[in-house]
Amino acid sequence: MNTKLKCLILDDELPGLTYLKMLCEQIPELEVVKAFNSPDVFLTESAGLDFDLCILDIEMPQMNGIQVAALLQGKPVIFTTAHKEYAAEAFDLEAVDFVRKPIQLERLQKAVQKAMKQIANSKSGKKFIHLNTDKGKSLIFFDQLCSIKASAIDSRDKDALLKDGAKLRLKNISFEKLQTILPPNKFCRINKQEIIAIDIVQHFSFDQITSNLLNEQNNPQMFYLSEVYRNAFLEKVKI
Repeated sequence: MNTKLKCLILDDELPGLTYLKMLCEQIPELEVVKAFNSPDVFLTESAGLDFDLCILDIEMPQMNGIQVAALLQGKPVIFTTAHKEYAAEAFDLEAVDFVRKPIQLERLQKAVQKAMKQIANSKSGKKFIHLNTDKGKSLIFFDQLCSIKASAIDSRDKDALLKDGAKLRLKNISFEKLQTILPPNKFCRINKQEIIAIDIVQHFSFDQITSNLLNEQNNPQMFYLSEVYRNAFLEKVKI
């Protein structure tokens, strides 16, 4: 990969968080997007951030790192902990690595290298996904997908619009899961109800996106850009 991995870090103890952030900033392949000391704040804010990797402490009150990772719907995770008894649970979640505290820079670098390889392998050459739809198991090619929005009939389902005008109902899939399987450089979540392809964007303002799609009145289709997802969108369309 030619670009840095964008990373979120979480540790409820401020000294540990400060130390982890310092180590991460010494790794050339990493860019720390934000550091958190609260699992609740992490889960609330991460939905609107553009990131590739999370480094999570496991032992935290109220909600531990294992529980947080389970809610990230497949985002690559490196766990840190002082206790090895969590290793089995960590690997059940297909964690990239499990780094024991006190964390050593060389050991963390090794974990980051593993993450880079895993992320690169997951993105290399893949041009489509197959999902359960109202028409059965469907192949959906990334370059043909325009937008995905929550279904008005059942919020568990999502309505996908293709460039040829065809529509598919994606069955029982969350936006969080979709964000892990769609190429992050080609798609962006813009509000709680919609994901769009970057290549349909024609113009945008503070809270509105004008697309190159036409609505039933033959006018450009507009999309709402919410504050929560604005920064991630601006990062992806940055020239």
